[in-house]
Amino acid sequence: MSFGAVHMTLGALLGKQAAALGDKTFLSFEGASYSYAFADRHTNRIANGLRRHAGVGKGDHVGMLLGNCPEFLWAAGALGKLGAVAVPLNTAAKGALLQYFLGHSKVGALIVGEELLDRVHPLLDSLPALRTLIVVPQDPGGVPDGGAMPFSRLEDASDEAPDVEVSYRDPLFLMYTSGTTGPSKGVVSPHSQGLSIGGQLAEVYGYTRDDVIYTCLPLFHGNALWYSVMPAMSRGATLVLSRRFSGSRFWDEITDSGATQVNALGAMANIALKELHRLDRSRLRLRQCMVVPALDAASAAPFREMGIRLTSLFAQTETFAVTLYGPDEPASKVGSAGRAHGYTQVAIVDDEDRALAPGEVGEIVVRPNEPGIMMHGYYEMPAETLGVMSSLWFHTGDRGYLDEDGYLYFVDRKKDAIRRRGENISAYELEMIICRHPALREAAAVAVSSDLGEDDVLVFLVPNPGVTMDFEDITRYCDRNMPYFMVPRYLHVLDDLPKTASEKIEKYKLREWAEANMAALWDREKAGITLTR
Repeated sequence: MSFGAVHMTLGALLGKQAAALGDKTFLSFEGASYSYAFADRHTNRIANGLRRHAGVGKGDHVGMLLGNCPEFLWAAGALGKLGAVAVPLNTAAKGALLQYFLGHSKVGALIVGEELLDRVHPLLDSLPALRTLIVVPQDPGGVPDGGAMPFSRLEDASDEAPDVEVSYRDPLFLMYTSGTTGPSKGVVSPHSQGLSIGGQLAEVYGYTRDDVIYTCLPLFHGNALWYSVMPAMSRGATLVLSRRFSGSRFWDEITDSGATQVNALGAMANIALKELHRLDRSRLRLRQCMVVPALDAASAAPFREMGIRLTSLFAQTETFAVTLYGPDEPASKVGSAGRAHGYTQVAIVDDEDRALAPGEVGEIVVRPNEPGIMMHGYYEMPAETLGVMSSLWFHTGDRGYLDEDGYLYFVDRKKDAIRRRGENISAYELEMIICRHPALREAAAVAVSSDLGEDDVLVFLVPNPGVTMDFEDITRYCDRNMPYFMVPRYLHVLDDLPKTASEKIEKYKLREWAEANMAALWDREKAGITLTR
């Protein structure tokens, strides 16, 4: 497998690793271990069972409404061996949104967790293409009600590899974006995209078959699939799967599993740092932690003090590992998303698609130099596909800048940008600074309308347990640690921030609430606090 582009199918890679590694553990989940040889044989059984009992064949779409569990991986591998397309669905989806996912993707079969079955039944009459329900029971050996097929029926088939010709160009996954700027788009991802990403990470981060790669992120999201499962399989490492992220359990799960590598998205790293009192450092084997977006030097310091190398990257569901910050990059580049490698080009452009100089903030755009390493396009959305490919560059919708050495620095999503008094404010940078306040567990900065035009800054605050929030103290802290124009005008306390299952903050919900409830916000100007200029 070459660095940058891996032109292979998921089934071929799994078969190759099974032959080479045999009984070595591929997956560890809640005390059970599954070898590479078992994973290869078992996905053959599931593939043959899907073909026999559900009529699934090459090119068919099969939905997967499942939380983190081994069955998710067995089903995804089986569908890949059949040349069918797995459609992972957000387990928070219900009602009209779930109906949209199932209808737009044209799934003919749906593999669903028993605990989520009640969301599906009311939609069946409106989904004529959906012929078969396959249920993963909550209790092992359980039988679902209502005549749905138990997942265990698929496991009784032959463990011989199905005789299907599958190409690395064939679609493997249809993954839906968050849809915060319009209807969710289905990203059509070929086999070679995920496998290439696995090779990219393993090469730059130096993974080996001795690594234990832990993920608590949802498998229906690109990070867990592309950036944990695929690198583990690429190097023959062990994957440790947890059902979900929990700040209070995080360090125990890391030490109990013997994890050597973990990924953290959004606020996860900051929350984990707030829980360090729970860590038994004598049992810690963790050598790397990938944090996206990257932590700045001050926030990264506790990891360095524990001997954990921080890594980072810039990527999207549609792309690949666009830039990578490896464990041996210069310390002066901490806070960056790393640099591009030979398989891609990266540039920063303005709103007219003109290239910007190093240090200038604009939209991050990307071009692959190798075939097969990014999406084919958005499913049945040709206009949207063309829309993100202006000037033959993929437009990410993210803002950032390149330094003189080609290291990429993420600033924010274009839709999250805040402009106040003629200054552009990075919500991400503001959040990183304010979250260092000892009273805070999390924070989210959003733009709200200003009486003077442009924006004012509102920050939603989640305090540490038992802490009473002092808004004036928070404001004085901000005044000491950030430019005056960045200091928030409005503050508001929440018990929790609204988030996607992949721990990304749903800022559109915060903005909508704020615009309808401005009178409920604490206002620095009404409090008469003067800032230092």
